[in-house]
Amino acid sequence: MIELIIKGGMSYLLGSVIGSLAVARLTGGADIRTLGSGNAGATNALRTQGKKIGFVVLVIDVAKGWIATGVIAPWVLLPGVVPPTPAALADWRLPVCGIAVMLGHVYPVWFGLRGGKGVATLFGAVLGMNAWLVLPMILTWLVAVIAFGYVGLGSILGAVSLPVAIALSSPSVPLLAFGISATLLIVYTHRSNIARMRAGTESRARRLWLFGSRRGPA
Repeated sequence: MIELIIKGGMSYLLGSVIGSLAVARLTGGADIRTLGSGNAGATNALRTQGKKIGFVVLVIDVAKGWIATGVIAPWVLLPGVVPPTPAALADWRLPVCGIAVMLGHVYPVWFGLRGGKGVATLFGAVLGMNAWLVLPMILTWLVAVIAFGYVGLGSILGAVSLPVAIALSSPSVPLLAFGISATLLIVYTHRSNIARMRAGTESRARRLWLFGSRRGPA
């Protein structure tokens, strides 16, 4: 249990390194939370600061998710510091680190608990757990954005596809718990998008976000 707490804490602190805000501090740029939609994620970075900055931010936010589940959870050893995690809890390392890094991204301790929406970090965390599980997420996102034009809706549905894919392919309780928890967090962070879609005020992207659409809030 202590190992899970320590690794979860490490993952949270890693998640608190927000790509867009870190780049702004290193380059002397503006706080992205004062630009566009006010979100600190890669989508808003792309729309307000261009493709290069958007790509760098995306890489950082994906990478920290991957490091949490692909490096910290399975490989970081704490010999002499904490006793080994019991076998019954060992399978919770990946889920704990995965949700912790997402929480760090959404509520970063380094940046006043105002971060991004967690989609890119979720993608990275899933990539570190099981790379095959990202395929239904990507496909669902693409289909949703092409069909409906809403990037936020695509992100929500992409997250929803994760627990479905887990249940169909590798239905372990810890992994399924992560999928459901991550999906609920993504839905929560996109609550403003949901409200705008219900009100009919959410702008549709005429072109895929990946190709630089600048319409509508992230």
